[in-house]
Amino acid sequence: MSVRLFYLSLLLSIALSHVARAQIQKPAQTARQALLEIVLDRTPGAWEKHVPDAARSVLAHGGDIPQMQIVRELTSFRAGISANGGKLDTFESGPLLLAIEEKTSQHKVEIVVERDDLAGDADEIELSVRSYSEGQPESLPVVPRIILSMKQEKDVWKLSEITVAVHIPLSDPDYLKGLQKIQNSNFESAATAGLRAINTAQVTYSTAFPERGFTCTLSTLGVSETQGDPSPEHAMMIDDSLASGNRNGYIFSITGCDIPPASRYRATAVPADPSSGMLAFCSDESGVIRYSADGHAATCLSEGVPTEK
Repeated sequence: MSVRLFYLSLLLSIALSHVARAQIQKPAQTARQALLEIVLDRTPGAWEKHVPDAARSVLAHGGDIPQMQIVRELTSFRAGISANGGKLDTFESGPLLLAIEEKTSQHKVEIVVERDDLAGDADEIELSVRSYSEGQPESLPVVPRIILSMKQEKDVWKLSEITVAVHIPLSDPDYLKGLQKIQNSNFESAATAGLRAINTAQVTYSTAFPERGFTCTLSTLGVSETQGDPSPEHAMMIDDSLASGNRNGYIFSITGCDIPPASRYRATAVPADPSSGMLAFCSDESGVIRYSADGHAATCLSEGVPTEK
């Protein structure tokens, strides 16, 4: 073999060796891949390597300081998904980090990557949350934002800082509309609970004061200013806010009592703001709670639909 051929053979061998090593060597892990490993990988030691030594020590020894709670929630994230039988999709690039779809409902949550700012050995990833119900965007009372600061140490990305913020877009009409819907639903649930409390109090009142039967004065079911013993005028059976007749966006009243001892009554709860779009609720001595979509007490009393609320 000539000297020239020998050196060509040697160079070719070296080149092939480098190509083989390049093919075997795994590409460097990105900060985003490291974050997914922290959140999702349940292999022993998988997430610990991405946490600073001091924080890892606190977690290992069961520290319960509030500042570490967010770290615990991150590392137990996958267990919660598995427990609920949810479907999980992960994304190493693009606008989403995670998408979780509940198995038993039409509910979906997306973890959105608002920004991913890589600068040398530091990367700052900002995440937000989007929620869907039956395929439609769902308004949240607040829109959480979390900023995860990652730093690379010896080719390993470590979570160095977590910043949690709350975004409340008060100038966004869609957000305010969704917030109003949530508030109305909560008020409606409170209204039915108020009527149930009145129905229970009426039965107790008629038993305690049989000469009167049911009462048509809401304040008689409440507490007196002197807070003495229960009496027919102040039976101390419901709280002051309900006894006042105005609570959580609803106006409560009792009417329709016959002569003492009254054996009948009608209780109603109507929206304090007629333009709110909230339901009207009503009940009577039967204890059945009904509702009407127009928000009017008269409609509820005459043709209300029974509700489970």
